[in-house]
Amino acid sequence: MRLDYFLAHTTAMSRKEARQAVARGQVRVTGMDRVKAATAVSSEDQVWLGPTRLQWVSNERYLMLNKPLGVICATQDAHQSTVLDCLPETLRQGLHPVGRLDKDSSGLLLLTNDGQWSHRVSSPAKHQGKVYRATLASGLTDAMARQLGEGLMLKGESRITRPAVVEVLADNQCRITLSEGRYHQVRRMLAAVGNHVQALHREAIGGLSLDPALAPGEWRELTAAEVAAAEGGPRA
Repeated sequence: MRLDYFLAHTTAMSRKEARQAVARGQVRVTGMDRVKAATAVSSEDQVWLGPTRLQWVSNERYLMLNKPLGVICATQDAHQSTVLDCLPETLRQGLHPVGRLDKDSSGLLLLTNDGQWSHRVSSPAKHQGKVYRATLASGLTDAMARQLGEGLMLKGESRITRPAVVEVLADNQCRITLSEGRYHQVRRMLAAVGNHVQALHREAIGGLSLDPALAPGEWRELTAAEVAAAEGGPRA
């Protein structure tokens, strides 16, 4: 197989991002002096992305995790707990989080060893809907909801956000659906209209909703229908 295919299969990178990583010299293969995106490798080769050895796993796995607060979306960290620490050690090999959910947010996070599926789910070009429930410092007014629904300019940005779908809930909560994934976007959008997010919980990605039976830190395998739903198919 080509090296860029190997990288796309074992990480969340697209084939284009894999080729760029090779061109930047971030990828090496043990026993090869110089590699290109088209370099032929096998599943037995030792392929490294920076300091991390990538593992080819033939059996594709798809999991949903109810991410708890206080853990980061990374495969390893010397100082902080990662989402992989929520899984049995025997299941962690080759898995990576699909997209990100910040340390102070909870809810639906997908994990897989299928890099191509990961890219299809998280690709910005798909404008995949993500649903969040936010607990706010004060109630969301009609004017605030209207601003969110029309799109607004965030500090440091050069273009307005895509329109959000907003549902006002009880107890200073709202449900907000975004079709893009900018840095800390929900928190920044609510701050831009004069409110403050005290807690943020992701409920759905594409057509896939978090299983309500999963307590924080719990996980389970996805069904075939849920794997398809996460890419934007019928809600599961």
